[in-house]
Amino acid sequence: MSEANREWAQAKEELIYNMTSLGFPESIGEEMAKNLGSPKAMRRMSAYLRYEKPKKVEVAVDEMLAICSEIDAWRDRKESLEANARYNELKYFGLE
Repeated sequence: MSEANREWAQAKEELIYNMTSLGFPESIGEEMAKNLGSPKAMRRMSAYLRYEKPKKVEVAVDEMLAICSEIDAWRDRKESLEANARYNELKYFGLE
């Protein structure tokens, strides 16, 4: 198993463990891992679960959606900045 795969598996296991330790079903932890999509996001969600200890699964899912939304906003901003940089370069140097 590669280092990247190991990191994904470890983050997923940690997330599922934190979900089940709060009394939530393992399947919800697995779905959260799929939706979060990266080890960093899964670790962020795990930290939230450890420190906030939500009593309702709806609160945990709401936090997962907030994390996903922040990641999407960051990606959109990054794409916008890159497109703007290309546009300015084209405007400054013109077509070759």
